[in-house]
Amino acid sequence: MRLTPAGLGRATLARQLLLERADLTVPDAVHRVGALQAQEPAAPYVALWNRVAAFRPADLDDAYATGAVVRASLLRITLHAVHRDDWAPFHRAMTHPLRGSRLNDRRFAPARLTPAEANGVRDALLAFVDRPRTQDEILAELTRLLDAERAPATWFALRTLAPLHHVPTGPPWSYSPRDRVYRAGASTAADEPPPGDDPAVVHLLRRYLAAFGPATERDFAQFTMLRKPWTGPAVETLRPELVEITGSDGGTLLDLPDAPRPPADTPAPPRLLGMWDSVLLAHADRSRVLPEALRGHAIRRNGDTLATVLVDGRVVGFWRATDDGIDAAVVEPLPDAAWRELAAEAALLVDLLADREPAVFRRYRRWWDRLPTAEVRRLADRHDAAE
Repeated sequence: MRLTPAGLGRATLARQLLLERADLTVPDAVHRVGALQAQEPAAPYVALWNRVAAFRPADLDDAYATGAVVRASLLRITLHAVHRDDWAPFHRAMTHPLRGSRLNDRRFAPARLTPAEANGVRDALLAFVDRPRTQDEILAELTRLLDAERAPATWFALRTLAPLHHVPTGPPWSYSPRDRVYRAGASTAADEPPPGDDPAVVHLLRRYLAAFGPATERDFAQFTMLRKPWTGPAVETLRPELVEITGSDGGTLLDLPDAPRPPADTPAPPRLLGMWDSVLLAHADRSRVLPEALRGHAIRRNGDTLATVLVDGRVVGFWRATDDGIDAAVVEPLPDAAWRELAAEAALLVDLLADREPAVFRRYRRWWDRLPTAEVRRLADRHDAAE
């Protein structure tokens, strides 16, 4: 089988529930799409609104509160929301990059701990957070175990590499960027597993292909930050279950045999993707959804990934929410029908945000004035929605 660029994009959009909103519960939808980037608390809500029919923010609130969906440091060493059944194997699979990113960071040096000593402090910390604890409580406990000078550097490492769940702290989006609360998750290995055939990495690869395939090993590495000694054995272990598909450039892509690969001309309705939407970040070659000409504008050098406008399965521009409504900046001409569909989406988004955070992603608005030349239109007015 050979996939055109459009066919490759449709395959990924189908798995990401972006060809048609799905009639699924929130936990089931999170499981289907693999992982939702969550360092900005609002981002998983906007992501699910784009993917789930009749989505209600309260449904994600409830999933967080019951632990059906877990927010934790995982893929690419950033916060993600994942299904509870995926959290432990995902965390185990990510042990190497999570530990390396913190124990080898100069900010950890003032802790003056060897990796083995860090494991010991980690175990003591996990015993302490057997119930929800605030960051201040955790720092006080680390100060008691170590001292006031070493505690902050130790917490810098452990808050990322230890198996910790973030505990919901309240509205508008369940988590506050400032007031963080943690508790221990199911224990995973403290020591870094050696390179090789790790069942957790195989699980992560299978889940990755189900959510973002077809893809290459390099794509998988990009999404996870796992290195070749971990990705290579996982690919070889899973290979008997996989099919090989030829991409438009003649390269070989790997996929699960029964995963959806709809025709290239399958309609792809307009969507207003939130910041850090995983569909833009899951591949080394992001051109299946994000044109190369817009990549540097959509994904900034500091890692900010902007809210984008998707038309016919491709990013064509950007959007922002203000106190007055939703604006779009589109870099290529669109037919009137596409503008009308975007306006309908924006009206629904205004309703979603109204009781939570009308000007969502406000603190990233500085990028708006740095976008390429574009046609800017107001898609929806807030006062119209109120009426």
